[in-house]
Amino acid sequence: MGAGVSEPERGHRATSLVVAILACAALVVTLRACGDDDPTPTSSGGAVAVDLHRLRASTTDTAFKAAPLDPHPDRPTSGLVVHPRRMTAVHDAPAGTPFAKVGPRQFGDTWLPVIAERRGWVRVLLPSRPNGSTGWLARAGLQRAHSRFQISVHLGSRTLTLSEDGVATQTWSVAVGAGATPTPTGRTFLLGQLVDQQQSFSPLILPLGAHSPTLDTYGGGAGTVAIHGWTDPSVFGRAVSHGCIRVPDDALSALSRVPVGSPVLIDDA
Repeated sequence: MGAGVSEPERGHRATSLVVAILACAALVVTLRACGDDDPTPTSSGGAVAVDLHRLRASTTDTAFKAAPLDPHPDRPTSGLVVHPRRMTAVHDAPAGTPFAKVGPRQFGDTWLPVIAERRGWVRVLLPSRPNGSTGWLARAGLQRAHSRFQISVHLGSRTLTLSEDGVATQTWSVAVGAGATPTPTGRTFLLGQLVDQQQSFSPLILPLGAHSPTLDTYGGGAGTVAIHGWTDPSVFGRAVSHGCIRVPDDALSALSRVPVGSPVLIDDA
């Protein structure tokens, strides 16, 4: 690891904001709310003056047509992730037009994977719609870390592989989205770790920064795609979910140790 770059924190499990995840039954989980807005307009990295009050937060519940899409949704990332220490403007280009803001907390601390860098700026994947949304953050005020992990989901073979330092360590047979409610492909990331005491099918929910391509809402929430366990092992190897990825108990246990912000690549292989 480089100097000043460490592994991001593991997932936080907390309560406050209600969000629905795409389980096979309506799943409502309680989450910690995003960090509060800065009470005064701020400058993003000293390069572009931004009134944060005029911007909406990029969260799993919001959508931004102005967000530039991921130009390479099938490529691994470098593992670099960043954490905004305060509410930070999201731009459409380095020193470009701000279209959103991102806070230090969503499902616990917010860690976003970096997919490109320019002098003083980083391009990150966002948790908001549409899938593949990206934005540029001024580097000043960001905490940097590195994740050694990558999660790869192959919809054709219905398998999930966990890799560490570029080496595949474990592969499991999993359940993926059905034909009418497919799991979206592309490059996303582990957004958090949640515990919902109101359901019994999974002791842990791992929401991703991706959404159902066919369901605008689900169970009263934003149609957020997640990785979670399932009580009936007969579903593994089948396309039967509303878009979520159902995994065996040992897979969920291994994935629970993957830091928030780690990249997740989903393809049709």
